Amino acid sequence: MTDPSRPAAEHPPRLAAVRPATDVLFVYGTLRFRRILAALLGRVPAAAPATVDGWRTAALRNRPYPGLVRAEGHTASGLLLSGLNAREWRVLDDFEDDEYELRRFPLAAGGAAVGNTEASGKAEASGDAEASGGTAVGGTAGGPGEAWAYLWISPGEVRADTWEADTFAGRQLDTYARRLEVGTDR
Repeated sequence: MTDPSRPAAEHPPRLAAVRPATDVLFVYGTLRFRRILAALLGRVPAAAPATVDGWRTAALRNRPYPGLVRAEGHTASGLLLSGLNAREWRVLDDFEDDEYELRRFPLAAGGAAVGNTEASGKAEASGDAEASGGTAVGGTAGGPGEAWAYLWISPGEVRADTWEADTFAGRQLDTYARRLEVGTDR
């Protein structure tokens, strides 16, 4: 695990283009839960519901968390996190292991959604799933109307089924969050 207190220059190059505080991050798996964000960051950043067309939140072999993979005809739901500082970007980047690639995505008009769909106002089945700070998200990720997202890049690990936030919340969230809260890696 990377030491978040190290200068940004010592961190993986995938953060080089990120502009802390103004860029937004699309999260679609465990990071959409308030408890997970609080355990990692010590706070819950501002968030807004978002979707991305042509991608799905794939279940992964032997892992409790998902990966975002290209899938025509599918839509992945998640949140746009805003107001992250440089330390928080490093913490989240460290949390997302090397089997993820950080990439930019286009936002729909108004910055409320990723891809070509409108933002979903529907809360997840678990009340813990929406990490809303009540602030509209409209930052940029390299240009107007873009957000960052971590894509899964190990196709051999991808299962045919979709990872479901409410299933994770009911079966694994407490154990997963407790491990983070006491400082245990994933």
